[in-house]
Amino acid sequence: MMINHGRSRRFWLRGLGALALATQIDGRSLARAADSPLSPLPTANPVRPLLRPRSLRPGDTIAIVAPAGRVSAADLQQGWQWLTQQGFRLVPGRHLFDRDGYLAGRDRDRAADLNRAFADPQVAAIICARGGWGCARILPLLDWELARSHPKILLGFSDISALLLAYYERSGLVTFHGPVIASRWNAFSTAAWQQVLMAGTAATLQNPPQQTHRVIHPGQAQGPLVVANLSVLAAMVGSTYLPQWAGKILVVEEVGEPVYRVDRLLSQLKLAGLLDQLAGFVFAQCTRCESPGDREPALSLNRVLDDWIRPLGIPSWQGLALGHVPDKLTLPIGIPVAIDAERATLQLLEAPVELRESLDRR
Repeated sequence: MMINHGRSRRFWLRGLGALALATQIDGRSLARAADSPLSPLPTANPVRPLLRPRSLRPGDTIAIVAPAGRVSAADLQQGWQWLTQQGFRLVPGRHLFDRDGYLAGRDRDRAADLNRAFADPQVAAIICARGGWGCARILPLLDWELARSHPKILLGFSDISALLLAYYERSGLVTFHGPVIASRWNAFSTAAWQQVLMAGTAATLQNPPQQTHRVIHPGQAQGPLVVANLSVLAAMVGSTYLPQWAGKILVVEEVGEPVYRVDRLLSQLKLAGLLDQLAGFVFAQCTRCESPGDREPALSLNRVLDDWIRPLGIPSWQGLALGHVPDKLTLPIGIPVAIDAERATLQLLEAPVELRESLDRR
């Protein structure tokens, strides 16, 4: 395929111009909500029906927000161009390029961008620009009723998993652990993204052929799927933004944590009683998680996983295409799945999204 680089450059420059403008919708009620005193959090959340957003198709509008770490236009160039070339219309959040130290602007502004995107009837999906840190700071400022009344795709990973878990728990919304705009949109990640968010079928998801896995405990299990960054999940233990864990299939990933810290994080989940309630467990990828030099004796990651997970006696394995790696699956949080530890497969038992054709027939 011939690429007109001059035309591509002009196209990208026009895109950068669009990034400077946000959609012009009335956000006064959202601003009032963000500025008003917060009511006390409930001690227990009611069980909510599962809400599936509608599937994506070319021509849809996607809102791009930065709810965590600061981001630049260069960070977004490849993902922005790819989505635009697929026929999607991208709309930047008003505060996409704000900066406040390591954060993408003030808490109230990052939260307002999310609330505004959920309120906008033209927006079909919300994709986060990048992870970093900051999502937990804005959880008290988010409008869960907006997500219940306007269910739409919310996609991201790493620190974004705080939002994915909270929207699932507080709104009943199926959320999606997958690429951010700053990710590499390669062939595998693209096909996985399209399979879940566009085709929306109850598919079997698995690694690319060249990727290996290691069985921790053999077997098969079924249950609702929950996916998170391990550090983010452990930091949220004890809050009211996490789901109930009985019978869940938990998939975690991590980056930049030495093995002793992974050991500590898993011990936190065990001591909190979380691991003992699971029906299945997958440790996806631990990127740049080597132990620091030879300063002290170390355990291997395999040993740590065996110590904490194998005694649970539940189907479990290590090595799923997910997290801070080029090849990423897109996984729907809240959808019932069946896992097979020996085959390293994850089968969706229900459609992750509402297909447009089904909605049109209603």
